[in-house]
Amino acid sequence: MAQSGRHTDRLAEGEAPSAPHVPVLLTPLLAAVAPVTGLWLDGTFGAGGYSRGLLAAGADRVIGIDRDPLAFDLAKPWIGEYGDRLRLVAGNFRDLDTLAGEPLDGVVLDLGVSSMQLDQAERGFSFAKDGPLDMRMSQDGPSAADLVNTASESELADILYLFGEERASRRIARAIVAARPVETTLRLAEVVSRCLPRPKPGQSHPATRSFQAIRIAVNSEFSDLVEGLAAAERALKPGGKLAVVTFHSIEDRIAKRFPQLASGHEANANRYAPATEATQPRFELIGKAAGPDDTELAANPRARSAKLRVARRTAAPAIAPDPTALGAPQVLRKGRR
Repeated sequence: MAQSGRHTDRLAEGEAPSAPHVPVLLTPLLAAVAPVTGLWLDGTFGAGGYSRGLLAAGADRVIGIDRDPLAFDLAKPWIGEYGDRLRLVAGNFRDLDTLAGEPLDGVVLDLGVSSMQLDQAERGFSFAKDGPLDMRMSQDGPSAADLVNTASESELADILYLFGEERASRRIARAIVAARPVETTLRLAEVVSRCLPRPKPGQSHPATRSFQAIRIAVNSEFSDLVEGLAAAERALKPGGKLAVVTFHSIEDRIAKRFPQLASGHEANANRYAPATEATQPRFELIGKAAGPDDTELAANPRARSAKLRVARRTAAPAIAPDPTALGAPQVLRKGRR
């Protein structure tokens, strides 16, 4: 899920989509991975903005993966113009190496929720629109309502704090449990808002962090990101490029640490700790993290929190990453993965 109808970008929870835009950081992304050749995989296809950009930049073929069936419905009117250069696959990018079925020259991941999902009240992602409390990107499995109405107070507090960085997590979790059943987006937003001060002009909605945390938990976004990065490492050819666009501080931390650790550029936190055995670098960093320039921000203020990170695969054997070392928070739910 990378964009809405044609070429829009990721949004913060609750933001109202406006006119379509070019995908966030597309121009610097294409510049960082140039020359674009061979077979690429867009692991968050959405409305196809990055896939179309890669094909226009010179990719021979692109595989587009998305877990949301809506993405492929939206592509039907235009996908035929690319013939066999664009292949769409339903699935989760955490399995991208298996879904691709062949070595890749590049992988692009655009993380978070998309405007096309927020724009539909019935999907339950936005606190700005009343709808069922759903939030499932794949449209199957347990919903946000299932989580909110069955998780214990301590589990809810952990989810809000670890996934949403919500400092009032315990107070909010207590209020949610007392308000059960909570079945709609506006009802959840109301419960959360009553626990927090009224926002000042220019501040985000009080429910932003809570909605974000619950969405991340429902869709296993952080664990999927760790698995997806590992899958990209397995799938990329030597010299293949990995580009990740993030919008959230925790997912950006994971996207930053993964190539750092794999390239040997992670700083030694404790000089007195025993030396670890050196391993052959599996990635080479390409430049520094990039954000939107003034021109992009003027055209699309929603890009303000976006960051682009790019790395190049070496020929070293792939190694499974340690989620803890990547800073991926984990909440253990009873009866769940």
